[in-house]
Amino acid sequence: MNPQTPARLTGSASMSFQNPVYVVSCASVVGKKEGEGPLGSKFDLVCEEPMFGEATWEAAESTMQKEAAALALGKAGLTPGDIRMTFAGDLLAQTTASSFGIAGMGIPFYGLFGACSTIGESLSLGAMSVAAGYGEHILCATSSHFASAEKEFRFPLEYAGQRPLSTTWTVTGSGAFVIAAEEHPCATQAHCCISGITTGKVVDYGIKDSMHMGAAMAPAAADTIRQHLIDTGRDVSDYDRIITGDLGSIGQTILKDLLSDCGILLGDLHEDCGMLIFDPDTQDTHAGGSGCGCAATTLAAYILPRLIRGEWKRVLFLPTGALLSKVSFNEGQSIPGIAHAVVLEHC
Repeated sequence: MNPQTPARLTGSASMSFQNPVYVVSCASVVGKKEGEGPLGSKFDLVCEEPMFGEATWEAAESTMQKEAAALALGKAGLTPGDIRMTFAGDLLAQTTASSFGIAGMGIPFYGLFGACSTIGESLSLGAMSVAAGYGEHILCATSSHFASAEKEFRFPLEYAGQRPLSTTWTVTGSGAFVIAAEEHPCATQAHCCISGITTGKVVDYGIKDSMHMGAAMAPAAADTIRQHLIDTGRDVSDYDRIITGDLGSIGQTILKDLLSDCGILLGDLHEDCGMLIFDPDTQDTHAGGSGCGCAATTLAAYILPRLIRGEWKRVLFLPTGALLSKVSFNEGQSIPGIAHAVVLEHC
């Protein structure tokens, strides 16, 4: 590519931005259980009522997502009319939560599905668009809701099914982010930027247990981390943290084992959003948290503030997703995984 172009292709799956893309503002909205967890005091809004004033779980999730978007816009001093486009998604069929949520704000809209990796997909596409000059302000968002996800993928809550210890708890939460070009006035107060991305590949190890999604996603996370290090010529020590989306405690062990076999030792550099958002000793969430809202709200409440304050200089943020559907799962198909990496740096 021409050296004057806004981005440089690196290796086979990565891209670095010649001018950093700034994260101007962020917001997180969560439910009661998440508010009782270790990050509870860091979220922008904790709603004690899981229906969010709506008649259905799906409508509740849409309202939650719209609230997160409104908070992020307000922090940036912007209105929906200032946003060139939105990249948003959720876990529900046909991205229902986003279609009736952010899309209702009248912003040009791209609906995404990357399962629990969706915020990585959203930020990647948004950053590419900003870097290429296709949008002065872009809104990136995702959401999930425990009850709507259980209804969509497993059983209605009234069924009272037993949960094995390998399961994760779908986070009721939404995270929203406004990103902008370096020269924009909003960016003058931003201290965190996106400097590069690595797009994940679909990786399928033949896992067929929908109650063990950490095992389905860990191979994809390992593949993306390995590819990112090859593409960039970096080592894990070049990062203050490598933070995956929602592998949970079991998935973390699998990830470290897979990377160790490749000679990559994560050690204490690795954290997982699914392990950060809930307390395993006081909250009955088994392996940890999951859902599109897990990585997004943890990014807004925990990761970005530490980068903004300069406690961390560079973080590899790696949301992970299990690409199952009701149709493929019921037909006996396996559960492929995917993970998209976003390089976040203190500016």
